[in-house]
Amino acid sequence: MRKKKVLHVGCGPHGTEKLHESFQGRDWEELRLDINPDARPDIVASITDMAAVPSGSCDALYSSHNLEHLAPHDLPLALGEFYRVLRPEGFALITLPDLEQAAEAIASGRAEEAVLMTNMGAITPLDILYGFRPLLAANPYMAHRFGYTAATLEKALRQAGFGHVLVSRDGEFNLWAVVSPKSLASDADAADEEKSDT
Repeated sequence: MRKKKVLHVGCGPHGTEKLHESFQGRDWEELRLDINPDARPDIVASITDMAAVPSGSCDALYSSHNLEHLAPHDLPLALGEFYRVLRPEGFALITLPDLEQAAEAIASGRAEEAVLMTNMGAITPLDILYGFRPLLAANPYMAHRFGYTAATLEKALRQAGFGHVLVSRDGEFNLWAVVSPKSLASDADAADEEKSDT
Protein backbone atom coordinates (compact mmCIF):
# COMPACT_ATOMS: atom_id res chain seq x y z
CA MET A 1 0.00 0.00 0.00
CA ARG A 2 1.33 3.44 -0.97
CA LYS A 3 2.32 5.74 1.85
CA LYS A 4 0.67 9.14 1.78
CA LYS A 5 3.09 12.03 1.31
CA VAL A 6 2.96 15.15 3.49
CA LEU A 7 5.07 18.10 2.41
CA HIS A 8 6.30 19.81 5.58
CA VAL A 9 7.15 23.35 4.50
CA GLY A 10 9.36 25.60 6.62
CA CYS A 11 10.17 22.46 8.59
CA GLY A 12 13.21 23.78 10.48
CA PRO A 13 15.74 21.34 11.99
CA HIS A 14 14.59 17.73 12.10
CA GLY A 15 12.39 16.72 15.01
CA THR A 16 9.38 14.41 15.04
CA GLU A 17 7.57 16.75 17.46
CA LYS A 18 7.54 19.44 14.74
CA LEU A 19 5.23 17.47 12.48
CA HIS A 20 1.55 17.72 13.44
CA GLU A 21 0.13 14.61 15.09
CA SER A 22 -2.25 14.14 12.14
CA PHE A 23 0.77 13.04 10.09
CA GLN A 24 2.58 10.94 12.70
CA GLY A 25 1.11 7.57 11.66
CA ARG A 26 3.01 4.91 9.74
CA ASP A 27 0.89 5.53 6.65
CA TRP A 28 2.46 9.01 6.21
CA GLU A 29 5.83 9.84 4.67
CA GLU A 30 7.28 13.29 5.48
CA LEU A 31 9.03 15.35 2.80
CA ARG A 32 10.84 18.27 4.48
CA LEU A 33 11.30 21.64 2.74
CA ASP A 34 13.01 24.72 4.17
CA ILE A 35 14.72 27.85 2.84
CA ASN A 36 17.55 27.44 5.37
CA PRO A 37 20.10 24.77 4.37
CA ASP A 38 21.26 24.59 8.00
CA ALA A 39 17.95 22.87 8.80
CA ARG A 40 19.09 19.97 6.54
CA PRO A 41 15.75 19.60 4.75
CA ASP A 42 15.12 17.14 1.91
CA ILE A 43 14.57 20.16 -0.35
CA VAL A 44 16.14 23.60 0.08
CA ALA A 45 13.62 26.08 -1.33
CA SER A 46 11.41 29.02 -0.54
CA ILE A 47 7.70 28.35 -0.09
CA THR A 48 7.14 30.95 -2.84
CA ASP A 49 8.94 28.73 -5.39
CA MET A 50 8.76 24.99 -4.77
CA ALA A 51 9.58 23.97 -8.35
CA ALA A 52 11.44 20.90 -7.05
CA VAL A 53 8.10 19.47 -5.88
CA PRO A 54 6.03 18.09 -8.78
CA SER A 55 2.51 19.41 -9.28
CA GLY A 56 -0.21 17.28 -7.70
CA SER A 57 2.30 15.03 -5.94
CA CYS A 58 1.36 15.55 -2.29
CA ASP A 59 -1.52 14.11 -0.32
CA ALA A 60 -1.13 16.82 2.30
CA LEU A 61 0.89 19.89 3.18
CA TYR A 62 1.73 21.13 6.65
CA SER A 63 2.72 24.76 7.24
CA SER A 64 3.38 25.82 10.83
CA HIS A 65 4.19 29.48 11.39
CA ASN A 66 5.56 30.25 7.93
CA LEU A 67 3.19 32.65 6.21
CA GLU A 68 3.83 35.50 8.66
CA HIS A 69 7.49 35.48 7.55
CA LEU A 70 6.50 36.53 4.01
CA ALA A 71 5.95 40.04 2.69
CA PRO A 72 2.28 40.48 1.78
CA HIS A 73 2.98 40.50 -1.97
CA ASP A 74 4.61 37.05 -1.62
CA LEU A 75 1.59 35.43 0.03
CA PRO A 76 -0.25 34.69 -3.25
CA LEU A 77 2.91 33.04 -4.61
CA ALA A 78 3.18 30.75 -1.58
CA LEU A 79 -0.51 29.86 -1.53
CA GLY A 80 -0.37 29.23 -5.28
CA GLU A 81 2.48 26.79 -4.67
CA PHE A 82 0.56 25.10 -1.85
CA TYR A 83 -2.38 24.64 -4.22
CA ARG A 84 -0.18 23.41 -7.09
CA VAL A 85 1.63 20.63 -5.22
CA LEU A 86 -1.53 19.13 -3.69
CA ARG A 87 -3.46 16.29 -5.27
CA PRO A 88 -7.04 17.40 -6.10
CA GLU A 89 -8.32 15.37 -3.13
CA GLY A 90 -5.45 16.46 -0.87
CA PHE A 91 -5.50 19.03 1.90
CA ALA A 92 -3.27 21.55 3.66
CA LEU A 93 -3.12 22.19 7.39
CA ILE A 94 -1.84 25.70 8.06
CA THR A 95 -1.23 27.47 11.35
CA LEU A 96 0.09 30.98 12.01
CA PRO A 97 -0.23 33.75 14.61
CA ASP A 98 -3.63 35.27 15.30
CA LEU A 99 -2.92 38.96 14.74
CA GLU A 100 -6.30 39.99 16.16
CA GLN A 101 -5.66 38.33 19.52
CA ALA A 102 -2.10 39.74 19.68
CA ALA A 103 -3.43 43.23 18.89
CA GLU A 104 -6.10 42.92 21.61
CA ALA A 105 -3.39 42.00 24.15
CA ILE A 106 -1.19 44.92 23.07
CA ALA A 107 -4.12 47.36 23.18
CA SER A 108 -4.91 46.22 26.74
CA GLY A 109 -1.36 47.06 27.90
CA ARG A 110 0.03 43.51 27.84
CA ALA A 111 2.58 44.02 25.01
CA GLU A 112 5.54 42.70 27.05
CA GLU A 113 3.60 40.20 29.17
CA ALA A 114 4.39 36.50 28.70
CA VAL A 115 1.25 35.06 27.13
CA LEU A 116 2.69 31.72 25.99
CA MET A 117 5.41 29.45 27.35
CA THR A 118 7.38 27.33 24.88
CA ASN A 119 10.50 25.20 25.08
CA MET A 120 12.35 28.28 23.76
CA GLY A 121 11.03 30.56 26.49
CA ALA A 122 8.23 33.04 27.12
CA ILE A 123 6.43 34.59 24.14
CA THR A 124 4.95 38.09 24.35
CA PRO A 125 2.38 39.75 22.07
CA LEU A 126 5.22 41.82 20.54
CA ASP A 127 7.05 38.57 19.70
CA ILE A 128 3.86 37.32 18.05
CA LEU A 129 3.70 40.52 16.04
CA TYR A 130 7.34 40.86 14.95
CA GLY A 131 9.03 37.50 15.62
CA PHE A 132 10.59 35.86 18.65
CA ARG A 133 13.27 38.39 19.61
CA PRO A 134 15.82 36.02 21.20
CA LEU A 135 16.15 34.23 17.83
CA LEU A 136 16.10 37.23 15.48
CA ALA A 137 19.77 38.22 15.80
CA ALA A 138 21.02 34.74 14.93
CA ASN A 139 18.39 33.87 12.32
CA PRO A 140 16.89 36.68 10.19
CA TYR A 141 14.39 34.20 8.69
CA MET A 142 12.58 34.35 12.06
CA ALA A 143 11.36 37.94 11.51
CA HIS A 144 7.63 38.39 10.93
CA ARG A 145 6.88 40.53 7.89
CA PHE A 146 3.07 40.56 7.95
CA GLY A 147 0.09 39.33 9.95
CA TYR A 148 -3.39 37.91 9.45
CA THR A 149 -6.74 37.77 11.15
CA ALA A 150 -9.16 34.90 10.60
CA ALA A 151 -11.05 37.01 8.05
CA THR A 152 -8.02 38.17 6.06
CA LEU A 153 -6.51 34.67 6.01
CA GLU A 154 -9.77 33.15 4.78
CA LYS A 155 -10.01 35.77 2.04
CA ALA A 156 -6.44 35.07 0.88
CA LEU A 157 -7.02 31.31 0.82
CA ARG A 158 -10.20 31.68 -1.23
CA GLN A 159 -8.45 34.06 -3.64
CA ALA A 160 -5.76 31.38 -4.09
CA GLY A 161 -8.46 29.09 -5.49
CA PHE A 162 -9.01 26.65 -2.65
CA GLY A 163 -12.50 25.21 -2.91
CA HIS A 164 -12.78 24.18 0.72
CA VAL A 165 -11.57 26.65 3.38
CA LEU A 166 -12.10 26.35 7.13
CA VAL A 167 -10.33 28.87 9.39
CA SER A 168 -10.55 28.81 13.18
CA ARG A 169 -8.98 30.57 16.17
CA ASP A 170 -7.65 28.42 19.02
CA GLY A 171 -7.65 31.12 21.71
CA GLU A 172 -3.89 30.60 22.21
CA PHE A 173 -2.79 33.26 19.71
CA ASN A 174 -2.96 30.90 16.70
CA LEU A 175 -5.08 30.65 13.58
CA TRP A 176 -5.65 27.23 12.03
CA ALA A 177 -6.80 26.59 8.48
CA VAL A 178 -7.75 23.38 6.73
CA VAL A 179 -8.00 23.83 2.99
CA SER A 180 -8.47 21.62 -0.04
CA PRO A 181 -8.37 22.31 -3.77
CA LYS A 182 -11.80 20.73 -4.17
CA SER A 183 -14.94 22.23 -2.72
CA LEU A 184 -16.90 19.88 -0.49
CA ALA A 185 -20.10 21.26 -2.00
CA SER A 186 -18.95 20.51 -5.56
CA ASP A 187 -17.97 17.00 -4.43
CA ALA A 188 -21.50 16.46 -3.16
CA ASP A 189 -22.94 17.89 -6.38
CA ALA A 190 -20.73 15.58 -8.47
CA ALA A 191 -21.90 12.57 -6.43
CA ASP A 192 -25.53 13.61 -6.96
CA GLU A 193 -24.92 13.92 -10.72
CA GLU A 194 -23.35 10.45 -10.81
CA LYS A 195 -26.38 8.99 -9.05
CA SER A 196 -28.78 10.68 -11.49
CA ASP A 197 -26.80 9.32 -14.46
CA THR A 198 -27.15 5.71 -13.34
